[in-house]
Amino acid sequence: MRRRRRDLDDTIVSVVRRLGELESAVMDRLWAWDRPTSVRAVFEDLHRNRSVAYTTVMTVMDNLHRKGVLSREMSGRAYIYRPARTREEYVGDLLENALGESSDRTAALLGFVERLSTDEMTKLRDALE
Repeated sequence: MRRRRRDLDDTIVSVVRRLGELESAVMDRLWAWDRPTSVRAVFEDLHRNRSVAYTTVMTVMDNLHRKGVLSREMSGRAYIYRPARTREEYVGDLLENALGESSDRTAALLGFVERLSTDEMTKLRDALE
């Protein structure tokens, strides 16, 4: 039996995905720079260490915008981009998503906590108190 489009849309869950290699390189720069940034600035910085086309960087940044990872606004004839969330918020979303993949969230969380260093465990305890 064929499902209606609306039924399919109702079953889709928003999932935070790990970034691809070039997406990560772009986001690393934007998080580090902590300022509105043009495609040109990201391209020029990336191009110092790797062969990449301007249009590829522009497409990646447009895709990150469509995914909600970047926000943008027009500045003259070009878009200026900035992260929609901090790196820490993004990582928190990844952790939440990973926990959601488990049928036993508590066991998954404990599995993660068991891997923390003593210092990280202390910081976690302090944050929870």
